[in-house]
Amino acid sequence: MGRLAERIRAPGAALLCALALALTVAAAPAAAATLQEFLADIPPAELVPGAASFGAPEGEPPLAPVLDAAGARVGWAYLNTDFTTSVGYSGKPIRIVVGIDPAGTVRGIRLVEHHEPIVLIGIPEAEVMAALNDLIGQDLAAVAAGTAKPPQVEIVSGATVTVLVMGDSVVRSAVALIRGGRLGDGAPLAAGAPVAVKREIDPAKTEIRDWASLVGDGSVRSLRLTVGEVSEAFADAGQPAAASHPETRNPEDRFIELYVAPVSVPSIGRSLLGETGYDRLAAKLEPGQGALLIAGDGAYSFKGSGYVRGGIFDRVELIQDGQGTRFRDRNHTRLNGIAAVGAPRLKEIGLFVVPTDFAFDQAAPFELQLLVQRATQGRDKATIPFTLDFTLPEAYLLPAPPPEPAPAAPAATPPAPAPAGLADDQVGSPLWVRMWEMNRIPIAVTATAILVLTGIFFFQNTLTRRPRLLKGVRYAYLAFTLVWLGWMVSAQLSVVNVLTFVNSLVTGFSWEFFLSAPLIFILWAAVAGGLLFWGRGPFCGWLCPFGALQEFASAAAKKLRVPQITVPWSLHERLWPIKYMIFLGLFGLSLYSLAQAEVLAEVEPFKTAIVLKFNRELVFIAIALLWLLPGLFIERFFCRYICPLGAALAIPGRLRMFEWLKRWPECGSPCQRCAVECPVQAIHPEGNINVNECIYCMHCQELYHSETRCPHMMVVKARRDKIAASSAPSLKIPPGPRPKPAHAHT
Repeated sequence: MGRLAERIRAPGAALLCALALALTVAAAPAAAATLQEFLADIPPAELVPGAASFGAPEGEPPLAPVLDAAGARVGWAYLNTDFTTSVGYSGKPIRIVVGIDPAGTVRGIRLVEHHEPIVLIGIPEAEVMAALNDLIGQDLAAVAAGTAKPPQVEIVSGATVTVLVMGDSVVRSAVALIRGGRLGDGAPLAAGAPVAVKREIDPAKTEIRDWASLVGDGSVRSLRLTVGEVSEAFADAGQPAAASHPETRNPEDRFIELYVAPVSVPSIGRSLLGETGYDRLAAKLEPGQGALLIAGDGAYSFKGSGYVRGGIFDRVELIQDGQGTRFRDRNHTRLNGIAAVGAPRLKEIGLFVVPTDFAFDQAAPFELQLLVQRATQGRDKATIPFTLDFTLPEAYLLPAPPPEPAPAAPAATPPAPAPAGLADDQVGSPLWVRMWEMNRIPIAVTATAILVLTGIFFFQNTLTRRPRLLKGVRYAYLAFTLVWLGWMVSAQLSVVNVLTFVNSLVTGFSWEFFLSAPLIFILWAAVAGGLLFWGRGPFCGWLCPFGALQEFASAAAKKLRVPQITVPWSLHERLWPIKYMIFLGLFGLSLYSLAQAEVLAEVEPFKTAIVLKFNRELVFIAIALLWLLPGLFIERFFCRYICPLGAALAIPGRLRMFEWLKRWPECGSPCQRCAVECPVQAIHPEGNINVNECIYCMHCQELYHSETRCPHMMVVKARRDKIAASSAPSLKIPPGPRPKPAHAHT
């Protein structure tokens, strides 16, 4: 323990104490802002044209009257999250203040709070708001009455899920407000009119049927589209660029064959899921809660990839009675097949439980809307919706009761309770388990790569005695890190991961959140273990894709004879603290606002150079090049002086338990060879290695064992050769007459 304590030097201990103190100070959570607080920063005319002031919020959820100069009410202002859920990629609410007139028409929208990374970083907020503003002027009273479909916002490439969630929340909250009768005289919509008869499912209808009969009577509905039909639809919608970019060359190829069926209906569920599958589903559902089986095949995926990154299926929407909902990953269970006899083998099959906060009547007609996205130019996409209508066959329903008159106007509608994770109602395995199952091959490859790297470190003495082999192994591993870990599976760790982890300790830690990204979790577990054994070197020198990119760029520059700059030691060691200052600044800011810290974390070019492969706006490409270009003259310039992630890893790295890098007594005095040849100048002139800066390239260990370059080993070899020569048997010929050759003539 004494030896370990000696290694925990004062600067590292001070930094650790500072972090702990900051966590303690930040432990008190901040309360969410209210409608009245948000209205203080919004001009009334922005929400309702011609308005001059806001009245005091009324009722629960609060609704603020919007007044003109004479004090007359011209509309209302409300906060979307008071009436419906609005959770995007970040897992946190997207808060929007909406202005609506008494007739139910949206007059203004202001985005007041969000934590969406794709809006904070890379996608201009103005572009997102321009798409959301398509809802201004929309008559949502018709939607609430069921005579019109919910309007769709224009999709923003790169922010599809975020824009859809924002648009949905505005429409759903407005419809809930209108139906609650709070816009006019307090009467609910269509009060006094006859109410449609509510039908009930016949629980005695439980027969198991084959696929052909289910499709034949409409128990399973389908939507079939060819590539040519989709291209024609884009052309008719005024999207010629999308029409000219078909998925396949043959317009007759199948674009998608989409099926939907309500498996919460006993007979349909038993037929499609099997007895065991249906019983498991029924045990999980709350009374009245519905579930759908959605399956598809063809060139287009109805699932897409948005749910993997952000947890939302952005390509399908369930619509009923003018309201819509999109499924989240926690509502989804992947199925391997359909149990019904004669069912086809389909590429994608999913079981989707309807969220409890969406009033779904499985006995009433509904629609499944498919949002088709097609690339136009670069990262830009065009979108167009297709609708699959579903009406449950009469055979599954009880006889209709006589119609009843409409009930009296209810009191103000209370806010719909937000789903608390839906953990108890979730079907199948947790999300993180499904994510690990979906990524079995990448997980196996990553785990194998980490085991290989562990072997390299444990047998480093053998490897460093063979310089050519070491160089080949290192460059092969770095190529794997850059191409596969970085560009193919985007497993680039970031200081944002550190900030998010710390923030979760303050606001509520959940293992499932971190387990839902398997490769990132595995890499962080490997980094944590590596910190105890070797410090930050294993990650920075071997597992960081951007570090590998820098090293390859530097190697190419040397090959092209680009002059290399050796930073004077006195300046070099004074530049080291910059990255620690950047990290501590980001860390401190994250305790106040994680969203703002994520924005400033763009000082890391990882997302631009690795995750997005330079397919980004010019300003971000310029930032990446700003850090890459100096690396052509000063090897790993960014790693040495700027990288906040390297600084974050160096602090706990001081707690390492072993010394794996060997030194001779002559190292530093008088020999300076290792210090001179270290690619990142991590060796002090005195000869000791600064593990906070070491990338564990093992070049110093290669020199350590070299009998031709290390002065100590050269002396040892010379002595060994001298001893060997003095102890060898003599080869001198004793004196006397020499025998004549056999062929000599006398």
